[in-house]
Amino acid sequence: MNHFDKQLAVAIGADHAGFDYKEAVKKQLEAVGWKVDDKGTYSTDSVDYPDFAHPVATHVAEGKAAFGILICGSGNGVCITANKHAGVRAALCWNEELASLARQHNNANVLCIPARFISLDVAKAMVETFINTVFEGGRHEKRVEKIQC
Repeated sequence: MNHFDKQLAVAIGADHAGFDYKEAVKKQLEAVGWKVDDKGTYSTDSVDYPDFAHPVATHVAEGKAAFGILICGSGNGVCITANKHAGVRAALCWNEELASLARQHNNANVLCIPARFISLDVAKAMVETFINTVFEGGRHEKRVEKIQC
């Protein structure tokens, strides 16, 4: 029902704990033809996660990005921050099934990854699942419509 528009870039961001995963996920996305809009950080130096979550969420909310990916140590900080933006449905996932359900049932448009708690292989599998899973709509549509305040 709702596929991501490959004409738009993917907005991606991470703090220092997620930097290495961000770099690997960027390569994964580019290898299958996605344009990637990297909002930082650009090293493992300690930074504040909202400085990267807000730009990703803004691009998703404004329709400038097909979807977003945010990565920090626990995934919680970036997820909480992104969900402050109207129209953003950020989902913290730690396995492929949750990434799939976030798309199918919640029409999530930002995937949040807890780099300190899952392997890079699991993170990459979640990204692939998130991208390739379609929102089911139907009974879920009315629920999603009730999310935004």
